[in-house]
Amino acid sequence: MANGFDERTWRKRLEELRRALASEDEGAAEWRKPVELDQQSVGRLSRMDAMQQQAMADAEARRRKSDIARIDAALKRLDDGEYGWCLGCGEAIAEKRLEIDPMATQCVGCAA
Repeated sequence: MANGFDERTWRKRLEELRRALASEDEGAAEWRKPVELDQQSVGRLSRMDAMQQQAMADAEARRRKSDIARIDAALKRLDDGEYGWCLGCGEAIAEKRLEIDPMATQCVGCAA
């Protein structure tokens, strides 16, 4: 990479993050199922709690899908030789910033 980052290290890290998120998503599928209306086995408050848990699981699923899309975009930037470069100003993104958010597309200055 032109900015001095080790491409293999970043690719491995991004792919591991992607696998972890995909695995989490598979494990959480049960929580996203529709809440059944069965007043005999689930009381009103229990059903409300189940609906709240379902809503939180849906929000988490959307976050994971968004993160996976960001990872895919970062992997594409790696393929294109553009990973680690700010999309705003074209300068190198600090390695410490990428350690915190390996999908970052902007340097600290442009992100602010």
